[in-house]
Amino acid sequence: SSASLVWAATPGMLFQEDKQIRHHPLSLSWVLGYNSSLAVHSLMDREDWVLLYVSSHTVVIHDILGNRQYHLQGHTNVISCLCVSEDKRWVATADRGPDALIIVWDSFSGIPVRTIFESHPEDGVSAIAISQDMKYLATISAGTVQRVCVWKWTSPTEKPMCSTELRPEFGYQDYVIFNPQNSYEFVSNSKTQVIFYLWGNAGLQYSAPLLSSQTFNSMVGHFSQSVFHFNNSQALTSTSAGKLVVWDVASPRNPSTELQVKRHSMKATKLVPMQKDSLTVLMVFESCIVTGDVKGQVKFYNGELQLLACYSHDKVGPIRSISFSKTLPDPARASSAFSTSCTSSSQPFVARNFILSTSDATVLHVATDRTNFEKVMEEAKKAVNAIACHPRQALVAVGSHCGLLKVWDYQQTKYLVSRIFPKASIQCLSYDPEGYFLAAGFTDGGVYILDAISLQSSCKQFKFSHGAVTHISFSHNSEYLATADEKYSVTVYKRVLRNGSRCWEHLAGLHSHYKPIRSILFGVQLDSNEPRLLSIGEDRQLVEYDLNSSSKDHLVVLRKDRVEQVAVPLCLAWYPQLSTESFILTANNCYKMKLYNTTTKMCRKTLLGPTYGSPLEKIQILPTTNTTDPQKCYLAYMTKDKVGLQILPIDGNPHKSSAFICHPDGVSDLASSYDGRYIFTAGGHDHTVMKWEVNLNALDAAASLGGEDLIPFYNLLDGGREGEFFRELEDYFYYAQLRSHGIDTLETRQVSTHIPLEEIPSVMRAMGFYPSEEKIEEMINEVKFSKYVDTGEQVTKINLGDFIKLYINHRPAFGLSMKKIQRAFQVLGYDNENGDTVIDRGDLLLLLQCRGEHMTEDELAQCLTTLLGKHPRGGGPEPDTYDPSGAAALTEEEIPEEITAEIFAADILGLPVAEPERK
Repeated sequence: SSASLVWAATPGMLFQEDKQIRHHPLSLSWVLGYNSSLAVHSLMDREDWVLLYVSSHTVVIHDILGNRQYHLQGHTNVISCLCVSEDKRWVATADRGPDALIIVWDSFSGIPVRTIFESHPEDGVSAIAISQDMKYLATISAGTVQRVCVWKWTSPTEKPMCSTELRPEFGYQDYVIFNPQNSYEFVSNSKTQVIFYLWGNAGLQYSAPLLSSQTFNSMVGHFSQSVFHFNNSQALTSTSAGKLVVWDVASPRNPSTELQVKRHSMKATKLVPMQKDSLTVLMVFESCIVTGDVKGQVKFYNGELQLLACYSHDKVGPIRSISFSKTLPDPARASSAFSTSCTSSSQPFVARNFILSTSDATVLHVATDRTNFEKVMEEAKKAVNAIACHPRQALVAVGSHCGLLKVWDYQQTKYLVSRIFPKASIQCLSYDPEGYFLAAGFTDGGVYILDAISLQSSCKQFKFSHGAVTHISFSHNSEYLATADEKYSVTVYKRVLRNGSRCWEHLAGLHSHYKPIRSILFGVQLDSNEPRLLSIGEDRQLVEYDLNSSSKDHLVVLRKDRVEQVAVPLCLAWYPQLSTESFILTANNCYKMKLYNTTTKMCRKTLLGPTYGSPLEKIQILPTTNTTDPQKCYLAYMTKDKVGLQILPIDGNPHKSSAFICHPDGVSDLASSYDGRYIFTAGGHDHTVMKWEVNLNALDAAASLGGEDLIPFYNLLDGGREGEFFRELEDYFYYAQLRSHGIDTLETRQVSTHIPLEEIPSVMRAMGFYPSEEKIEEMINEVKFSKYVDTGEQVTKINLGDFIKLYINHRPAFGLSMKKIQRAFQVLGYDNENGDTVIDRGDLLLLLQCRGEHMTEDELAQCLTTLLGKHPRGGGPEPDTYDPSGAAALTEEEIPEEITAEIFAADILGLPVAEPERK
C-alpha cells in the first residue's frame, strides 16, 4: 500500500489532511528551532512557502503560510547531512552514531521509500548527494579514515555499487556533489583538499590534485564548497579568501573512454579573486553560478564569472544555504536596482525567488522581483536549555544560551513576545503558580524576575550565586523564589511589602551540598498552608529548609537525610496523594524509584523504574483534568535522550511506562502544559524544542495488553512462569518455610503460602541477589509497615507473589556486572608490574573488616571458608565454630597474594565469568 501511496502522491497532499494519526502515548506535534549547520530547502511553488529542514533527528516539512508541520521520523541519531533531488521530490538523509541509517523519503507523501542499514557502521555519514537523474547516492563516512560509497538507492541491495577509502591527509571531507551532466562523476572537499571521483564498472577511482599558496603565488584560503561548471569540463571551488579555484582536466577527456580503468586527473588552472569576504556557499543554478558569503550577500555570475546581480541586506548574517523556487517571478515586475545587464544581452537579469538560511539560525525569503528580504524564521543561535509552561494559559517560554527569551502560544503555534539579554545565557526558567511572574536563571549567576506577559523586569537583577543557576522554582503562594547553582548552593528570595508595594528581595543562601544539586522542590506543610523547601544532590543528601525560622542572610536547615547508600539520586517530585500516607518520589542512577515518607523521610518503597537506556533525569507529575477518576495519575519523565510517561501508582510493572527518542544528543529540560495535554522537551545543543501530544488512552491500552496482577512480573523472571528459575524460587521459598519451623522437628508441618520476614534475605541471596545490610532493612521495613498507616498493625510474613514483586523491584535492574567489580578494583587497587589492576590480599581483608558495612573477623573467616568450600584447620567440635588462625592459614593457601577482579569474581565468589573477561 505504501508503493501505491507514493505512486499516487502529488505536491501539497501532505497538508490536505492530518496524516499523522496519534496511535502512541506520545506523538510529535510541533518542532521549534532547527539545525542551522545544515541547509534549508525550499519546496515552495508560486505563493506557497514550504520549507524542508532538519531538527535534531527529525526532518520537518513546514508550511509557513498555512502554519502547519509534517515530520519525517525514522532516525535514532541526530541527522548529520541531507540532500534534495532536482525536482524536490526525493529527500535523502543520513545520521552519525550507533546503527546509523540512510533514508530516502518521498516529500509528496512523507513515506520513506528506501532505508539503507549499516552503510557506514563504524561512524555514520558526514556528507551525502543525489545524482541529477535521481538514481544514485554518494556518501562519505564520518570516521577518521573516511570511506566513499556509491549506492543505487532504487535497488533493494544493501551493498554499495562501489567504494574506496580516503587517506587521512586529505582532511575531513564534509561536502559532496554530483556532476549534473554525468552521474558517474562527483566531487568532494575538505577545508584543505578537493577530490574528484569517477566510477563505473572498473570501480571507484579518484584524483586529489594539489593546490597551495605557491601554485599561483596567492593565498588560497580554506575550501568551502565545490561544483561542476554547467557548460564545460571545468569545476569550481569557493574559498574563505573570497576566491574561486577553477579546475580543469589535465588532458582532454573522451567520453567514450571515461569509464576505462585509466584514472582521470584534474588540476587547478586559475585562482579567480571574486571579493574580499569569505565565500560560504557555491552552487550552479540553471545558467548561473551563485555565491553566498559571510556578509549575507548573494551574487549571480554568468559562465565567464561576470557579475549579473547582487542581493544583500545589512541584517543578514553568514549564509549557510540558498534554495530556489520552482517558478520564475513576473518579468514585468523585475527590479533592476540590484542587477547588472548580461554582457551578451541587453535584457535585465531576472532570478527566481529564493530562500536563504544563515549560520545564526535565521531563514529569509528573498523576492527578486522587488529585492524584498522577508524574515521567515529566527531561532536560537546557541543551546536551548530552559523551558517553562504557563500554569493557566497555553504559553511556553523558551530560553537559550544566546540570551534569547521567547514566549510561544502552543495552541495557535505562533510567537507572542521575545526579549534578548545581550551577552547573557539563560539556563533555567520558571513561572509562578499564578502566572504573573517568569523567573530566569543565567549561567553567570544572575536571576531576573520578569512580568510574565511583557517580559519586562519586575525588579533589578539579582546576582547572589557564584556559579551558573541550574534550577529555579516558586513556592505555591508565590511568596518565595529559590534557586540552586553549580557551586552547590541554594539561594532564597522573598516577596516583601516595601513603601506600600510588593517587591522581591534576597533572603539568604547556603552552601548546603558538597556535590551537584539535582533538584529543588517547594511544597506545602501538612498541617498548615506554609511553604516547605527541599533540595537533593548527588551527595545523596535530602535537605529540608526551615523558611519560617530563616532570616536575612541566614537560611536555616530543618534536617538532612542520607537517602541512598550506593546509588545517586537524580530527581525529586511530590507523589500524588493516592493513599493515606504522603510521599516524596525520587529516581536514582540505578533505575530505581523510591518513595519516602514526607515527615520521617523513611524509605517506604523501592520500585523498578523505566529502563530505557539511561536513568531518569527529571520527573514531573502530569497535571490532569480527569474529574471522573481523580486517583488516575501519570508521571512525565526524561532520560538522557528520551521522553516518557508512567502510569501511577508505580509498582515496577514495565508495561506501565513508555518512552520515545526526543533528542539523541541529550535532553536538557522538560515541562508539561497546565492541562497535561502536551509535554515539551528542550534539546540543549541541538537548538530545538519539541512539543509532544499526550494520548493517555494509548498508554492505558499498552498496560492492559501487558497483563494483570503478577503476569508482567513473571515475565521479568528468567524463563517466565514456566521456567526453571521460577521453579527454583518456589523450592527456596518452601525450604525457607521448613527452616522457619525447624529442620529437625518431627511434628506435623502446616504448609503455608507465606514465609516470615526474617527469611527474606536468605531467599534473596539464594536467587543470586546480594543486598547490603541497609538494603535488607529497607526491604523488611517496606513489607512490615506496608499496612501500618491503614490498620496500625505490622506485617510479619510475605507470600510468594509479593516476594516476587519485592525481588524484581529491589534486585539490580541489569543483574550483576563484571564492570562494576572491575571499577571497584580500579578505585581500591593498583597496577602491578604486569599491568594488571590488583588488590593486595592483606589490603582486601582489611578493607572488608574496616570499611563500609564492615565484617568482624569471625564473620569474614566463616564467609571465606564457605565460599572456598573448605573448613579451616583447628576448627572446634561444632561445625559452626571457626578458628581465625585456621581461616588465616586457609586464606594464604587458597587466595593469591595479588587478587585481580576476575580472580575475585570467579575463584572466590564463584560467579560465572565469561572467558574473554577472565583473560
